[in-house]
Amino acid sequence: MTRSPATLSLNGRSYKAPSRPTVVICADGCDPAYIARGLADGILPRIARLREEGFLGTAEAVMPSFTNPNNLSIVTGAPPSVHGISGNYHLDRASGAEVMMTDESFLRSETIPALFSQRGVKTAVVTAKDKLRRLLKKGLEGIAFSSECANSAEERLVGRERPGIYSADLSLFVLDAGIRLLEKGEAQLFYLSLSDYVEHAFPPGGGQADAFLSALDSRIGRFVELGAVVGLVADHGMNDKARADGSANVIFLEDALCRRFGAQSARVICPITDPFVRHHGALGSFVRVYVKDLSRSSAMMAASSALPGVAVVLEGSEAARRFELPPDREADFVVIGDRSTVLGSAASKHDLAGLAGARLRSHGGLGELSVPFLISRPLTASYRERAEKGGQTESQKDSQKQRLRNFDIFDFALNGIEG
Repeated sequence: MTRSPATLSLNGRSYKAPSRPTVVICADGCDPAYIARGLADGILPRIARLREEGFLGTAEAVMPSFTNPNNLSIVTGAPPSVHGISGNYHLDRASGAEVMMTDESFLRSETIPALFSQRGVKTAVVTAKDKLRRLLKKGLEGIAFSSECANSAEERLVGRERPGIYSADLSLFVLDAGIRLLEKGEAQLFYLSLSDYVEHAFPPGGGQADAFLSALDSRIGRFVELGAVVGLVADHGMNDKARADGSANVIFLEDALCRRFGAQSARVICPITDPFVRHHGALGSFVRVYVKDLSRSSAMMAASSALPGVAVVLEGSEAARRFELPPDREADFVVIGDRSTVLGSAASKHDLAGLAGARLRSHGGLGELSVPFLISRPLTASYRERAEKGGQTESQKDSQKQRLRNFDIFDFALNGIEG
């Protein structure tokens, strides 16, 4: 790690200090389908203009495609194998306790915003949910707050009371806080992380989805008017996970395995779990399985693989290798659902009442890896070439190094801009 105030090095990459205000936005759950539909319907005029002036494409998120692993990848420029956050929730093998991965002690890497703040760059990190603020504040010598827990001074900054946790305004409050901080000259480097409440609740083209996207578009335009470089990316996509009758298309894997192999023979952990489960019931498309008798692990993997809706079953070590996850925090095996299927532990552990008859929309699997990737200004020739190669399909890519990842966004926003 260098000590020059002009640059920093982190996890094998160098980053230039921002010469102009730089705003990186993580639009939680913003599947590329929302942007494509919004552009087609003409409700995203600023993004349409920035597509011509800068770059708009798609990038690949990290697995599992959940909030915490991807946000931490974005701010460290590295996969979970480096920063250590492999889910929102995990099993501590030593104690047997299931714990939220929200304490900064779980984080094994410094972050780009924190390091720049330590070098005198005025930095602001504003999140929708406080669980992320608690991780992202590690080492930060700047502004850090969440709209979920905004205090009276932060409410005065934005000009309204903090919003409810299940609302589109939870995200808009974050963006408005960033705009006010930029207008007041309080920060030069911003990381703004939104909520996926809207995307869980409404598909592309729905009235409330359109209203939220239009509001996001106008705020991106305001950042650009204020002279900022804007980088927009997402932590994961989103897919419909309901059957034709509207019920959740779920496999309760712990129940299925224990029926076949005996009570308490397997323990299934759902790393999507966080305190806000009303809109997804702690159901995602990636789960971790811990086996009581390891001699039965292969049989359990085979039984899991045979279940309709299961896309991939991998030993923990292979999952860690393939998806760049920390091996010491991996399960005996992992199970991944297809793009229309979610996985749970035991039915008794999931409360789906919050769905109130709405179709389940969720994420976590391979079907939610594609995310939008927007840079508001023209890219240098070398960065544009990287971006365009990264937009190829898997069969067209020459090597893993050509993949455009969501955690490339700070590199592009700080290093890849012309002029």
